[in-house]
Amino acid sequence: MIFAPLDRFTVLDLSRVRSGPTAVRQFADWGANVIKIEEPSEVKDDKPGGAAKFSDYQNTHRNKRSLTLNLKHPEGKAIFLELVKRADVVVENYRPSVKRKLGIDYESLRQINPGLVYASISGFGQDGPYADRPGLDQIAQGLSGLMSVTGEAGRGPMRAGIPIADLSAGLFAAIGILMALLDRERTGQGRWLHTSLLQAQVWMMDFQATRWLIDGEVPGQSGNDHPTSSPTGVYPTSDGYINIAAMGSSMFARLCDVLGMPEINDDPRFASAGLRVENRADLNREIIARTMTGTSAQWIERLNAAGVPCGPILSMDAAFENEQVRHLAMTRRVAHPQRGDIDIMAPPVVFDGVERPPVHAAPETGAHSDEILNWLGLDAAACDRLRAAGAV
Repeated sequence: MIFAPLDRFTVLDLSRVRSGPTAVRQFADWGANVIKIEEPSEVKDDKPGGAAKFSDYQNTHRNKRSLTLNLKHPEGKAIFLELVKRADVVVENYRPSVKRKLGIDYESLRQINPGLVYASISGFGQDGPYADRPGLDQIAQGLSGLMSVTGEAGRGPMRAGIPIADLSAGLFAAIGILMALLDRERTGQGRWLHTSLLQAQVWMMDFQATRWLIDGEVPGQSGNDHPTSSPTGVYPTSDGYINIAAMGSSMFARLCDVLGMPEINDDPRFASAGLRVENRADLNREIIARTMTGTSAQWIERLNAAGVPCGPILSMDAAFENEQVRHLAMTRRVAHPQRGDIDIMAPPVVFDGVERPPVHAAPETGAHSDEILNWLGLDAAACDRLRAAGAV
């Protein structure tokens, strides 16, 4: 049985780059009718080289149909409003003033579809002193405090290696959309929900933020060491590096047994969790002296046997060759007309006993324009006229 729980919903995707498409991808992957709306003459800065050549675009925009519309043209906007009448969800990441100028803000659209769920993702929020500033992932990383705790002390601020503000904002927007759709089942009314890269990233600071909010402690950089636990970090071996996370006294005692160093378990400098953090540098020196005597594979086997959390540190290619990653089926094969068979990321949620919906390659710009316009009742002659007028 194919499990497509969202196939009753139509989603209009006005977003670009990453945060909005991340939200929409959650719907596209699970069967929703997703229509990606793009400007006919738009500079494709979010997909250099075109969809067929840009791997990131293929991963981000799979399972969608593409329609080109000029929302500044009266007929182009009229077509969009016809789509809104049939839609359940609109997702956009325009700056607040831009969508109001175009007349595609929530207050305008709810007049023609009161059940519409309208999701906005911005850099800094829909109002406030930064509302109309351009916002990107790294800017949010800096404002949220993330870059102040990432990297090694004394080396200056460091960005995370993934666009974590974009991705988390998209996921929070998707959660909000699902909540609004559930609420609509009771009320019959849609809702405007919004989040931002900054809000998402501040929320993602989690225990680091709590250290300040509750304890009044400003966290700093601790590199590969866990900020509040020791020994938890990266340790060199004779042929590479491994992660070890021996949190708690019983776990620490097991680590000491595996390392063959019972004396450090009895050392008064390391007698409690707090002391192990306070004397982290001394403790790490003791552990490193021992881990350097064996290979990564040897230590991982011994530590896992003793129930001490540990693992290798893999490059991207090695991560996808890892036996557990392969077992979890984290990729899906897609047939692309130009690139042939390609692998994209699979959703990280498993519904037991069902088959996931089929996956389709990301569309070229406007690939489904006529198909979607026909769905609205326009014939071939009407499509040609709209295209000639610059509306489509």
